[in-house]
Amino acid sequence: MSEIATVGGGCFWCLEAVYQRIKGVESVVSGYSAGNVPNPDYRSVCSGKTGHAEVVQVTFDPDAVSYEQILEVFWASHDPTTLNRQGNDSGTQYRSIILTQDERQAELARKSVETWQPQFKDPIVTQIEPLEKFYPAEDYHQDYFNQNKGNPYCIFVIQPKLQKLGMSG
Repeated sequence: MSEIATVGGGCFWCLEAVYQRIKGVESVVSGYSAGNVPNPDYRSVCSGKTGHAEVVQVTFDPDAVSYEQILEVFWASHDPTTLNRQGNDSGTQYRSIILTQDERQAELARKSVETWQPQFKDPIVTQIEPLEKFYPAEDYHQDYFNQNKGNPYCIFVIQPKLQKLGMSG
């Protein structure tokens, strides 16, 4: 039976491209969560007024890849010590966040912070909170990197991230 993990660590295009390359991941959907406005769209989320974060919802086979491994990829693929920023992307929509499905995921997420904190010079600022609602992003955001490899953002931001993680584009 599949499990779902929902995480945000900067632009959802980056995390989507990373998680699509993990064995055992069945699907990755870019979207919005942890805000206070129903049915947000990209423009409203980018305004910073909805409170939503750009996140990905990762459906995976726990017999092939564990939730703990999903979190390891999360920590390795972004800087969880920068508040509301990843690289040149800034705003609350780019915050580092783990949205949990249940208490088991919440406990594993909290433990993973303790495990990963020594890897970083500055304190981890990642939020951990229960997932309340996930809104899929517009169709043009889905599978973005794979469909737009020539886009400058993909070339200069996503491709180097994949290379750093030992993944092919």
